[in-house]
Amino acid sequence: MPPMPPMPPTLPQTPPPVDGLVSAARRNLREIAHGLSHPSHPSTPLLADAPKRWQRLLPYPVVLALVATFVPVTINVLIHQYGVNGGLAGALAVAQAAPLLMLAHRPLQAWWIIFPADIVGAVALLGHPVDRFGIWPWPAPTLVGYLFVLLALALRETRQTLAAIWVATGAASLVLHLISPERSNGSALLLVVLGAAVLVIGAAVRERGDAQRRLAEQETISEAERAQRTLLEERTRIARELHDVVAHHMSVITVQADSAPYRISGLSEEAVEEFGAIAASARESLTEMRRLLTVLRSEGTAGERTPQPGLDRVQQLVEATVRAGLPAELSLAADVSDVPQAVDLSAYRIVQEALANVVRHAPGARTRVSITSDGDHLTVLVVNDRAEQPGSPLETTGTGHGLVGMRERVRLTGGTLDTGPLPDGGFRVAARLPLATASPPASEDS
Repeated sequence: MPPMPPMPPTLPQTPPPVDGLVSAARRNLREIAHGLSHPSHPSTPLLADAPKRWQRLLPYPVVLALVATFVPVTINVLIHQYGVNGGLAGALAVAQAAPLLMLAHRPLQAWWIIFPADIVGAVALLGHPVDRFGIWPWPAPTLVGYLFVLLALALRETRQTLAAIWVATGAASLVLHLISPERSNGSALLLVVLGAAVLVIGAAVRERGDAQRRLAEQETISEAERAQRTLLEERTRIARELHDVVAHHMSVITVQADSAPYRISGLSEEAVEEFGAIAASARESLTEMRRLLTVLRSEGTAGERTPQPGLDRVQQLVEATVRAGLPAELSLAADVSDVPQAVDLSAYRIVQEALANVVRHAPGARTRVSITSDGDHLTVLVVNDRAEQPGSPLETTGTGHGLVGMRERVRLTGGTLDTGPLPDGGFRVAARLPLATASPPASEDS
């Protein structure tokens, strides 16, 4: 066996490049510059999502009032307190206050105009005698107007952008203080402190509003999913019950078709073969139906294997409800022996759910159950009065499962359902189910 060739020397793996301090600083500076130059929101009004119209219109009169207030006040302060000539005072006032109109839509763009204008105004005041000063480098109108800008930014921009704006404000205040420390009398530090407070409060309000909005959206989604799940669960339950109904009839067909040649004498060979084909088709249908509905059955649940109830057990249902403390009366004026099995089961379930709703939401209310038939339709009526027992209902809000189940059952049989409160505080459930074979309405999902 020839000797194995020598293995090539293993080259040392080059470690991945480490993000150094300089590269990290550059990356952060790029992100900060992007945040300062690109608003984090579209140019929509500040309260565009407010539920009421006056709330959505509120930012416009507010910014108009700010401009109408700060422009003349700034001119007056610059002329009379700082000795600035009228032309320069007017130009500075317009540059510092007029962009406040943009706060409702574009506060970041307004900051890019107002912040340099405030710095220019502070530099322009250096040419005036120090004894004429009131506050420097940020006169009172400039300081208050800038705080409104910071508040509008805090309600719209991200934390990173707000931090960059606060740092820029602090840096400008520090540089101006160092240029003329003898003129600075505290407004530089005051703007930094008040600006931080305004940014924190505004950001907290914005984040709280965003959290509430996301929570409301999630609740809406959850409610829609819950309703859909309730509908699917009820349809699954009905499908299981229908499986039992259809399986019973198909089994009868199979037995009758198989036994026909033995029960009926004188059948031709063609008739015997036809009965055999009918029995085979019935068996095949049963097999296919069981295969399709296997996933809908919970094989470990004993309740799914019990016989399905019908109108012959409504009397027991009402008696059990009376024993539970609900005064209920039953009027059964229909021949339950000729009712189709699907209608029989649906009517029982409707009465069961209606009585359960009365127990949950109106305990102690007098309830009347009426089941009548005119030969073509079966009418199920459950009416309850206002709850007379003291105390609160067992449930103050419902999930809607009961009404969804009633509607699905009535829709399945091609009937109609009418539910709603009564003027005296009670509630009414009325279902009209056809006794003849009827095609249900087309599914909305098809």
